[in-house]
Amino acid sequence: MGQMKRRMKNLLLFIPNMVLLCARLLGDPRVPRTEKALVAGAIVYAIVPFDLIPDMIPFVGQLDDAYLIAMTLLRLMDRTDPMVVRAHWNGGGDIVQLIEAMAMLSARFLPKPIRRVLTSRVITAEKKDGSKLFPAPLLVASGEEVEGSRQ
Repeated sequence: MGQMKRRMKNLLLFIPNMVLLCARLLGDPRVPRTEKALVAGAIVYAIVPFDLIPDMIPFVGQLDDAYLIAMTLLRLMDRTDPMVVRAHWNGGGDIVQLIEAMAMLSARFLPKPIRRVLTSRVITAEKKDGSKLFPAPLLVASGEEVEGSRQ
């Protein structure tokens, strides 16, 4: 566990570099608009000091930021080519492996309820007539709830 904690501390030092990577991705025309919106949200979440785990708490305060950025970038790479992310990385090593390691390690240290909130899916509530016009209330559904509703 001690070695894993050291690795996580080293990965947390990459959060500012990850934020810069996300900012560069916003200007890339190969990144779909929906993904740009999620990347922008991850940037704001990482910069604002008051979030699910306040950033003023050393180590633990950066875990949720690292997890959200990693999950956002993994989603982006799933919907585009990982080379899009690699093209904007100026650091050493393979950014894809770094993102995967950050996601895995931060998930191990982050409490499950916080992981669930960060990876929940936001859907609009349907009106009685079946339409989904805004401003309908937003519902947050976890992955299990969404999968269960499809069956």
